[in-house]
Amino acid sequence: MLNSVRRLLPAFKPLLFRTSLSLHSTTAQRSLLRPRSYSPVTNMSTYNTPKWWKESVIYQIYPSSFQAHPGAKNEQGVGWGTVKGITSRLDYLKSLGVDIVWTSPIYKSPQADMGYDIADYKDIDPIYGSVADVEELIAECKKRDMRLMMDLVVNHTSNMHQWFLDSRSSKSNPKRDWYIWKDPKSRNEAGTPEPPNNWAQILGEANSAWTYDTETGQYYLSVFTPDQPDLNWENPEVREAVWDVMSFWLDKGVAGFRMDVINMISKVPTYPEAPIVLDPATHKYQPGTQFFVNGPKMHDYMHEMYEKVLSKYDTITVGEMPGVDSEDEILRTVGANAKELNMIFIFALVDIDKPNVRMALKDWDVKELKSIVSRWQNVMIERDGWNSVFIENHDNPRSVSRYTDDSDEWRDKGAKLLSLMQTTLGGTIFVYQGEEIGIKNAPMEWDPREYKDIETVNYWNKCQTIYKDDPEKLKLGRKIIQMKARDHARTPMQWSSSPNAGFCDADTEPWMRIMDDWKTVNAEAQMKYEGDELSTWQFWQRGLKDRKEHADVFVYGGFEEVNKDDENVFGYVRTSKEGEKWLVVLNFSGKEQKWMIPTKEVEYWACSNYTKGRADKAKSGELVLKPWEGVLGKVSG
Repeated sequence: MLNSVRRLLPAFKPLLFRTSLSLHSTTAQRSLLRPRSYSPVTNMSTYNTPKWWKESVIYQIYPSSFQAHPGAKNEQGVGWGTVKGITSRLDYLKSLGVDIVWTSPIYKSPQADMGYDIADYKDIDPIYGSVADVEELIAECKKRDMRLMMDLVVNHTSNMHQWFLDSRSSKSNPKRDWYIWKDPKSRNEAGTPEPPNNWAQILGEANSAWTYDTETGQYYLSVFTPDQPDLNWENPEVREAVWDVMSFWLDKGVAGFRMDVINMISKVPTYPEAPIVLDPATHKYQPGTQFFVNGPKMHDYMHEMYEKVLSKYDTITVGEMPGVDSEDEILRTVGANAKELNMIFIFALVDIDKPNVRMALKDWDVKELKSIVSRWQNVMIERDGWNSVFIENHDNPRSVSRYTDDSDEWRDKGAKLLSLMQTTLGGTIFVYQGEEIGIKNAPMEWDPREYKDIETVNYWNKCQTIYKDDPEKLKLGRKIIQMKARDHARTPMQWSSSPNAGFCDADTEPWMRIMDDWKTVNAEAQMKYEGDELSTWQFWQRGLKDRKEHADVFVYGGFEEVNKDDENVFGYVRTSKEGEKWLVVLNFSGKEQKWMIPTKEVEYWACSNYTKGRADKAKSGELVLKPWEGVLGKVSG
């Protein structure tokens, strides 16, 4: 297993660092070895039919941590990102190559789960700004030929949403059935009620997924936290309310939605007991995901969403759909004729180190990583679906720490290796804030009290309760936090070497600790960098530009994995419809590797993460790769 695992000057115009790949289509191409992993795009497929959302570069913003406008503070008086802050950084995003800005929830919320507990879908939380600020953001995006995508969180609401306040007020309230209420399964000798079943909370598996309401004597389902009651999608009034919310924002000019845990909206109506997969001696409650992930009516609801709303707009849609691995089931949502969503996030790669629950570890190797990527590249081409390309988001640790070596010696090379992989894979690409400068996980030395996320807080509380007399288990708990906590993706953006990394005013404490290396690892420094190789930011900028200019190869082209039995190197060929071929070779190890080029000749190596321009490498026979080196080569015609 790989264990390594201030504001920018407004007038500053970054140089565009790019060495042209000089892609020239040819009609007569020498055929490469074609093992089972080869997937050409056939004439019968719509896979390579151009769509704006297929070719777009999407940049995810975690709004509390992206940029605070001058004077911005939350209710506690700490620096907090805002909508105006996002607008102020649009030129930065445009220069990187971004087409669509996706912001995590900014709606009115008590912030129990950083905005994923929504109290009003049609209002913006004052800590972020106002609806007028969002309208300005949409308008400013349009001026730059960019778009705004918003988060849609409709599996659950906040327990402070008026819908829920009405629902819990009495059993006879008209909105009682807008949520899922059940009687206690039983009561013990002391009269204490027991939950309807043994399902565990997702963000705190030591706790029940059911929350007891003493006023009405029933439990409501809250699979994430008690602050996030699940909506009852069986009720058509709930669905109509959701369609109304979607239309509200689409009519304002939002380009589409990322849909939070959208495959959890349908539950098995009998609410059966979950099987025992966690040690019952330490876990009273068990994961019940098999009874609410891709439930019995999910596709009915998604078709209705498409017919009632999405079909009436030219939108981009991506579903967060954890816990599903079936190709048939996924294609029912993202197939060309599915009439549900454009694409989903397939979590196999970001779950590569996940056993039964997220806050845990399991071993993995490079061959598993290769297998996951190749599988889903091939599936979508062969079966006319569409991929999302991502390895970071707000719910996962930093990729340079997870898949490569984040030490000072190798962090830059690893971050660029991962950039080369993503910018050359088929599908719609997603870049997460800070990924473009190689931000890494917080170090082990950080005290657990530095972490703010409810999942991390619940996990550490569990560790301190269950393992209070076991130093080794507590040490393991600290290690899991350092490697897996969602907080790593939520540290404030590192803009410059100015106070507070340019995230917020110098005299204001940021809401969360900024990474200790912000004086040297920041966007401004990387944009200005001049040296023998490109900075991580410059490498990303060049890769995104070339990806757009040659979308026929890197967005829409066929995919073929080569030398698939190699234990450290991931090689694949991308082929355009016209037959143009490019070879990508990625050394996922901290050691030099020798790799046999599976073609008669490579015409030239267009780039390496060790060089600014073309790489001087062998064009046939044995290719020597430096630690964490990635190269891109034009295959001879």
